[in-house]
Amino acid sequence: MRLRNIPRADAVLDACPLVVKEPVACRGKWNTDIFQNEHPIHIEIGMGKGQFLLTLAAQNPQVNYIGIERYSSVLLRAVEKLEAPLDARNLRFLCIDATTLTDIFSPGEVRRIYLNFSDPWPKARHARRRLTSKEYFSRYDRVLASGGQVEFKTDNRGLFDFSVEQLETSDLWELTACTYDLHHDGLMNEGNVMTEYEEKFSSLGNPICKLIAGRKSDRHICI
Repeated sequence: MRLRNIPRADAVLDACPLVVKEPVACRGKWNTDIFQNEHPIHIEIGMGKGQFLLTLAAQNPQVNYIGIERYSSVLLRAVEKLEAPLDARNLRFLCIDATTLTDIFSPGEVRRIYLNFSDPWPKARHARRRLTSKEYFSRYDRVLASGGQVEFKTDNRGLFDFSVEQLETSDLWELTACTYDLHHDGLMNEGNVMTEYEEKFSSLGNPICKLIAGRKSDRHICI
């Protein structure tokens, strides 16, 4: 269950220098103005409590990471995991709705997008809100660099089947890798970083599904 009403959340996020307060003003300038380097930018949409992204940022100082979370009370949990003093030069957070992605990133500004255990929005009338819907993949197309990828993990088989179908019927996107049991797939599980949900669900015996998607036009691009 997501936390939405922690009274101190907004004040803590406002005081955290890693939380970007006016992300629209950074569009097209994330490398030059925020990170002050030319490293590739990877984003996680729906970052939850932050274990996945904080681990990646620590392991890969040559990559810039941006965590996106809609709810301030959830993002608070990630910020509270940061050790003082704050020395995460390749990490930033945004408290925004993912529908605004194209207002925040310019075309080609993002190299990789991570979607982990996203809200399944189970009712059919809410399908457009799923982060792996064609509507969202259209947004990803507008911010991803050539050769960019989308990686998606979930234990929800219904959502995963929906996601695969969206890609298989897409004129622009295609599956480049897919598994229905990540932790028993030696190739795809190599180097896997688990989220909090992933640890919980896998400990209960739930198989974790993962897919990687790329543009059909990028088939011959090496990244």
